[in-house]
Amino acid sequence: MTGIGAEVARSTLAALADLDREALVERWSVFYGHPAPRHAQVALLKGAIAWECQRILQPHGGTLKRTLREVRRSGAASPAKRLTPGTRLLREWQGETHHVTVVTAGFEHDGTLYKSLSAIARRITGTPWSGPLFFGLRQ
Repeated sequence: MTGIGAEVARSTLAALADLDREALVERWSVFYGHPAPRHAQVALLKGAIAWECQRILQPHGGTLKRTLREVRRSGAASPAKRLTPGTRLLREWQGETHHVTVVTAGFEHDGTLYKSLSAIARRITGTPWSGPLFFGLRQ
């Protein structure tokens, strides 16, 4: 941490949704004191910067809900929504490896098209699961 104040964190958070990759890389250096990972995706940069802004703003009271709302608005809060077509997800379940491919219309698993990862997780496990949680996109 490089001593960033609450006002810088607040203004960064407000502008986060509109920042391009170059601006995010610059902000990363300001917030973390070292260069951003060379091949980091925009969503990762936004999420990490939003997280740091939240950490800075938390002691100033009443900012957590506003911060989370801003992160969601920036698109950094939903990993399943930012997966690009062609991305492959792997999950081992009870000794069997399951492959899911992100396609334009949703997700493909075992030759079947699904609209959500949760439907696939339910199919694999037989119980209601959060798809992003099951596939390790969320904790």
